[in-house]
Amino acid sequence: MANVQMKLPDDFLLALSKLEGRTDEILSKALESGSQVVESKVRGNLSAVIGTGTKVSSRSTGELERALGVSKPLQDRNGDWNIKVGFSEPRSDGKSNAMIANIIEYGRHGQPAKPFLKPAKSQSRKACLEAMKTRLQQEVDSI
Repeated sequence: MANVQMKLPDDFLLALSKLEGRTDEILSKALESGSQVVESKVRGNLSAVIGTGTKVSSRSTGELERALGVSKPLQDRNGDWNIKVGFSEPRSDGKSNAMIANIIEYGRHGQPAKPFLKPAKSQSRKACLEAMKTRLQQEVDSI
């Protein structure tokens, strides 16, 4: 049976051990960087579609735009890290922000769809990944 032995430089091993202790912190910062890119794109798309192309004047209160935000990065039971860009609840009128966003995104009878979430997802994907890679590299380099 073959036996393989690898010896790594001490400074590399030291950097790996420091990285191990700060993994949660570093991953959280990387996710937050990416979520800022996505949130700004969703916010811009939402502002562009609200009140446009309506037969009657817009009744928008701006509450949906104010409810848009980002959750804290959390680790699920499988060990995966997640962060969510979405709408906080409830609204002052008792309706759901998710319902209002769904109606705007997909439309309803007599109201055409005005997608803002799906285009934001596809338009911000590369920029989000680049922002997360850049932040991760900055954090690793600072060790």
